[in-house]
Amino acid sequence: MKPHELPPLTIDYQGTLLAGVDEVGRGPLIGAVVAAAVILDPARPIAGLADSKQLTAERRERLDGEIREKALAFAVAEASVAEIDELNIYHATHLAMRRAIDALPLAAEYLLVDGNRLPGHHVPGQAVVKGDARHPAIAAASILAKVSRDAQMVALDRLFPGYGFARHKGYPTREHLAVLERLGPLPEHRRSFGPVKRQLALF
Repeated sequence: MKPHELPPLTIDYQGTLLAGVDEVGRGPLIGAVVAAAVILDPARPIAGLADSKQLTAERRERLDGEIREKALAFAVAEASVAEIDELNIYHATHLAMRRAIDALPLAAEYLLVDGNRLPGHHVPGQAVVKGDARHPAIAAASILAKVSRDAQMVALDRLFPGYGFARHKGYPTREHLAVLERLGPLPEHRRSFGPVKRQLALF
C-alpha cells in the first residue's frame, strides 16, 4: 500500500511536545543501528520533509542542518554491533530508539514511532506504518538518522577502502557480499547476520 493510499493519520495528542522517532540501519551487515527523535517547532515549519530514502544525499544534508537549527529538540543515538549481536537487530533497534528519546533535551509528551511497534518507552505514543511518509516529525527523525549513519559508513570507507562502504552503506549488495567473500569480515561486521556468520566459519 502506497503512503497516499493509507488512511489519514489520527493522533491522540494535541500538544507541541510530540517526538517523531525513526531508525536507519536494520538491514546492513556492518555498523551500528542509528535512531533519532525530533520535536519539531510548529512556529518554524520545514519545507520538503519526506522519507529519507526518497531524498538525494544533498537534499538530506541540507534538511539535516535545517532540522538541527529549527527543531525544538532532537537527539541521535545508536545500538552498537556488539549489542545487535547480543540482543538481535529487533531489540537493538528499540534500544537505540529509547536512547534517542531519553537524550532529547526537552522531554517528549507523546511519541510517533515509524513502524508497527512501539519501542517499550514509558512515554505514551503510537506506531505509524510508513510514518516517515505520513508525518513530518518522523520524516525529520529518519533524515537525522540516515545522515548520521551514512557519515559513519563514509568514515569506515576511509579506514577500509576496499569494501565500498561509501557506496553501499553496509547493505548486503552484490558488491558487499563479493568483497566479504574475498577479504573476510571486519570487527565492525555483525557476526549474528547470516552472510557474515558464513564467512567467519571459513576464515
